[in-house]
This record gives sequence, C-alpha cells and structure tokens, in this order.
Amino acid sequence: MFIYVNGEIVKKEEAVISPFDHGFLYGMGLFETFRVYHGHPFLLDNHITRLNEGLKVLNIEKRFTQDEVCSALMVLLDANGLTNAYIRFNVSAGLGEVGLQVEPYREPNVLIFAKPLPDAGEMAEKKAILLQLKRNTPEGLTRLKSHHYMNNLLAKREIGSSTDVEGIFLTEEGYIAEGIVSNIFWKKGNTVYTPSLATGILNGITRQFTMKAVKTMGMHLEEGLFSMEDVAAAEEIFVTNSIQEIVPISEFEGHTMPGKSGAIVQKLHQLYRESCKTLWSI
Repeated sequence: MFIYVNGEIVKKEEAVISPFDHGFLYGMGLFETFRVYHGHPFLLDNHITRLNEGLKVLNIEKRFTQDEVCSALMVLLDANGLTNAYIRFNVSAGLGEVGLQVEPYREPNVLIFAKPLPDAGEMAEKKAILLQLKRNTPEGLTRLKSHHYMNNLLAKREIGSSTDVEGIFLTEEGYIAEGIVSNIFWKKGNTVYTPSLATGILNGITRQFTMKAVKTMGMHLEEGLFSMEDVAAAEEIFVTNSIQEIVPISEFEGHTMPGKSGAIVQKLHQLYRESCKTLWSI
C-alpha cells in the first residue's frame, strides 16, 4: 500500500511525520473520508469546501482546489492500482513548539490514504442501539471532522466490533444526535426527519445529499430536536455516511423495522447509484 505524503508517494511503512506536529500533540488536524467510484471522487467539491472551512477555523493557512486534490488522487490511485477506493484525506497543522500556538500554521502536513473497495452493491442492513455514552459537545461553535475522536472511539468500544450494529448517541439533554460514524434519518407519513445541527452533530456530506434528495422526491423534510420516542414511532429508519452510503435499519432498540425493504431507502439508494459515478457537488 502506498500513501501520499506532502506531494510524494511512499510505501506505508516509510510514511512518517514529526512528533512536533501539532496534529499529534494537540489534535490540530482535520480529515475527509469519501469514496471513489470507477475513478470518480463522489461529491468531492463538497468535501473540499467542508475541509477548507475547517482549516480556517483551525488557523491553518492552506486551502485546496478540485484540480489539486484530483491530481493527488490520480497519482495515489495509480500507484495502488485502484479505481474503486476508500479515501481518507488528512491535513494536520504541521510543526510547532511544545505549547499552545496562536499564530497561523503555514506548513501543514497532507496525507492521503487509499484502501480498496469492491464495486458498490446492494444495501447492507444494520441494527441500531442507543448508546449509554452521551454525544460530547463540539470543541468550537460547530463540529469539525477533526482528530478529536475519543467520544467516537469510546462509543465503538461500548457496542463492540460487530459491523452490523450502529450506536446512536443522545445529547446530554436526551435528544437524538447521530450515529458513531453516521447521521440518522427516519420517515413517518410523508415526512423525513433528521436531528438539527443545533444538537452538535457533524453536517455529513451524505446527510446533505440525502436532505436534497428527499425534497426532490416530493417529501417533506424536518430538522429539529427529537426524542427516542419520536424515532421509535418511525415507519423507516436509516443512517448515512460517505463510505457506507444509505444504510437501512432493520431493528431499533428491539423494534423491528422494514430495513432494506423500506420504500424510502430503496428510492434513495437508486438516486445514489445514479449519481455516484458523475456528481461533483450537491
């Protein structure tokens, strides 16, 4: 496996950064994960926009363009012999002294990882359970896709290593927030519901795609503060992320759900398939 490190392609065993990188010392770093479908980086423009907005918040003086990212991806994918891939695009602050820095970071480290994925196939169902651990609040005004991942890691330990279960966070106030690695949606009547960003969740790229798709389908979309009872009364539940796509929930806290036989997830899955090899932005 080869990794992209600051413009060079190196074997994974040879990829290194300094221990003085503030991404390591203080968690000052961001990442984006997305899929490449037959050479096309799905919704890349939205991922770049979110990354650039986060870099501004972290005071890292680097902004990326579509051409720059695509050039790096092409070289990395070619080196690994991949056309379908899981991509992690990582930017850490770069070198600094030991101590909290207020000056801008001007030389960040850029690492890109690519892992092979099979051709996109049928939807895979999951069960959803409520986590005992509560969702932490964002470090700043909004949640970034940052190196601060302890809340997620502890939640994953709570549910174990099973790949067919997703843990769902509640906020400290008891509102439904998001999954460990996903955003959550549910349908009741002609309305699709999803938690508001006011709960402190990540504004996922697939979340944004799904919200637009729901409206395109002629359904109502409602963001808000919802309880576990609101979700338990749903007709369909599903979660989303950029690697697993649209994931239907077959069981929620002991309540059997339609899973992949649900009408809404089938329509969304079809729209996703029609878009994933060509769409650059939502």
